[in-house]
Amino acid sequence: MSEQKTALVTGANKGIGYEIAAGLGALGYTVGVGARDADRRDAAVARLRDTGVDAFGVPLDVTDDAGVAAAAELIERHTGRLDALVNNAGITGDVHGQTPSTADLDVLRSVVDTNVLGVIRVTNAMLPLLRRAPSPRIVNVSSGVGSLTRQSGPDGALTTGPVAVAYSPSKTFLNAVMLQYVRELAGTNILINAACPGFVATDLNGFRGVRTPQEGARTPIRLATLPDGGPTGGFFEDAGVVPW
Repeated sequence: MSEQKTALVTGANKGIGYEIAAGLGALGYTVGVGARDADRRDAAVARLRDTGVDAFGVPLDVTDDAGVAAAAELIERHTGRLDALVNNAGITGDVHGQTPSTADLDVLRSVVDTNVLGVIRVTNAMLPLLRRAPSPRIVNVSSGVGSLTRQSGPDGALTTGPVAVAYSPSKTFLNAVMLQYVRELAGTNILINAACPGFVATDLNGFRGVRTPQEGARTPIRLATLPDGGPTGGFFEDAGVVPW
């Protein structure tokens, strides 16, 4: 088995995911570019290789059980282990139709399937590969809108951002799921943390964000490369700990 460190980044063909892949590649990781669209995935791999990154494409739809299993088999054949898994793939659903009283339950199911169940699918499929690494790391790209503290004021009223009964709670759900993994993996060398990239200008929000994708990638990259003895079960942003 090669001693070369390998990372898998889901949703890595663009935006924050691409910059996470680029940043890990610049640190010497072989990077699996996980993405659904073959053309965009190939283009991202080519761009990364042009900058000197050792990148390879991983066909990956996080909502597809068979596809996730195939992705794990591909990585096993390619590198034999996984040192860092960054669960970045996510969707917002229709942010203009997410008031609780008018919610489209199909949209909510789709968002949870991608943002929460997709993370569970991928993480479980990759755990055997992660266990082969000397210092494995898992990073879930979350969001400040998943913080109950930031989403509620003194009287419990929503204080920031649009009402989003699908997207925002999906990130709260994701954070809660992470803590259950932390409990299960206690005593192992696997560190798992959540990262808030901030309000980044990507197509996810119509490029309304105030941070660049490179800035949004900083905390995920830091958490993916934590030294042994680093934190686990935390929720972090560039400025420090995010209140839950």
